[in-house]
Amino acid sequence: MHRNMIKLAVGLMAGLGISCNSMAAEYTLRFAHHFPAVSSPHKQIFQAWADEVEQASNGRIKVELYPSSTLAKPPAQYDAVVNGIADITATIQGYTANRFPLTQVVELPGVAKNAENGSCIIENLYDEGLISQEYKNTKPLFLFTHGMGLIHTTDKTINTPEDLAGLRIRRPSAVVAKFLEQVGAQPVGMPAPESYQAMQNGVIDGVSLPWEGALVFRLNELTKKHTDIGGLYTLSFIVTMNKRSYNKLPADLKKVIDEHSGLAWSKRAGAVFDELDKKGRAQAVALGQEIVEVKEGINNPAWKPVLDKVTEEYLSELEAKHLPARKVYARAKELSQTCQ
Repeated sequence: MHRNMIKLAVGLMAGLGISCNSMAAEYTLRFAHHFPAVSSPHKQIFQAWADEVEQASNGRIKVELYPSSTLAKPPAQYDAVVNGIADITATIQGYTANRFPLTQVVELPGVAKNAENGSCIIENLYDEGLISQEYKNTKPLFLFTHGMGLIHTTDKTINTPEDLAGLRIRRPSAVVAKFLEQVGAQPVGMPAPESYQAMQNGVIDGVSLPWEGALVFRLNELTKKHTDIGGLYTLSFIVTMNKRSYNKLPADLKKVIDEHSGLAWSKRAGAVFDELDKKGRAQAVALGQEIVEVKEGINNPAWKPVLDKVTEEYLSELEAKHLPARKVYARAKELSQTCQ
């Protein structure tokens, strides 16, 4: 009799264990992004976010990660969330031309100082309502930027803007494309993960990326020359959620998502990218590659006129469309000084 009771108790416990496991998947959220599964952004930002959400929800929310563009290609990732193909994405606004023009003000030369600073700027612009209208069809969780972009080339040393003339350079966004066009280069649009093969096959002569990108996408293997203009540009990212996926959650689980959103996660993402920039540069140094650091950065007399022109043209184009670009730009510059 005693043994039968023990067996019954064990059976009940096993049954409860199965029930608890099934309860753990009460809500499953598919999270798509383009970074490799072995990369630090995947592990330290997106996987960390998923793990903390699962823990805070007591296992009721399960987050399935789809790295390396396995669920949607980079240009389609935002729409994948709008249309419910993915529940959450981490994507680059610049991959969708003309869709987030006010957001991309943060990408202009000299706005951000590093990734954490840029992330603080862009999240505050959203929280203050200055760019929020651009995301009315999704539920933004947090926005961030990478660090300062550089020019990385296979063979040619870039000392002045004129040195870029005729080169095919991968550009990350319309803002950087404007700069490359101004100096006579040929901007080539492609997602960062495609840069390695394009460079290896001679399709492009170089890329515009931060040190983080050179590291994560293994481009230091192919680029021998690097030019740091000191504030050339940064790139904006967003982690955002399908509205229906968010709205179907009960109030207590919505609170979990809300508590894993906003400035703290923006700055946390920025800090990851800043650390990767250090590692990417250190790798290039260890390989004995040439690094040109432009004296005075974007205020260098050779570079300043063309960069000022890019900024002015971008703001003027947006103002002509009745968008408050100069107001956003002015606030971004203020936040650049106050964001720590």
